[in-house]
Amino acid sequence: MGLFDALDASGSALSAERVRMDVTAENLANAQSTRTANGQGPYRRKEVVMQEAGAGVGSSFADSLQAARGVKVAGIVQDPTPSRRVYDPGHPDADAQGYVLMPNVNTVTEMTDLIGASRAYEANVTAMQTTKSMFARTLDILK
Repeated sequence: MGLFDALDASGSALSAERVRMDVTAENLANAQSTRTANGQGPYRRKEVVMQEAGAGVGSSFADSLQAARGVKVAGIVQDPTPSRRVYDPGHPDADAQGYVLMPNVNTVTEMTDLIGASRAYEANVTAMQTTKSMFARTLDILK
């Protein structure tokens, strides 16, 4: 394991968690959007898919640890759960029966995801600060 691998791993996690927070904020902002930009139905909740960065196939656990270089965003996918139907006959997007298709966004779930991403971000900032302080103490020892 190289000298800066811990910083690289934490840095990649910071970037990935930032994307996760951005996607969660987008979901919250569109929680009441009954039409997408192209006019095709309600907004669909998005989720971030992460994977190990720089993963290599090793013959042992130690080889796997050597190959690991943090985390990366593999993609942003739409949540497959169906849209909610809400009775609101006065809404401009209501169908003939008075129902409106609403986004599949649950604000409680989104806030929970946002708190989790925020805590993971904070943990990685702490890990980076600890690594930097270990480097500084190592340099002090070598003086």
